Amino acid sequence: MAREDRTPFDGTEAQFGLSEAAVIRLMRSPLEPRAFALWREQVTGRKTKHLALNDPDVSRFKSSDQKG
Repeated sequence: MAREDRTPFDGTEAQFGLSEAAVIRLMRSPLEPRAFALWREQVTGRKTKHLALNDPDVSRFKSSDQKG
């Protein structure tokens, strides 16, 4: 979920209990340093990864399998 562009960190926290900082720590270990740097560059400030930055009028599909 962390690698997907449209899955917000809030969704990861709701489903798995991992905060944004915890996801970042988790992503650091399996990725090569350059791949991690590219991922961080990709998600930093990205509106779809941060619900607070999203337009409230835009709603996204949510699977019935997802929690809350």
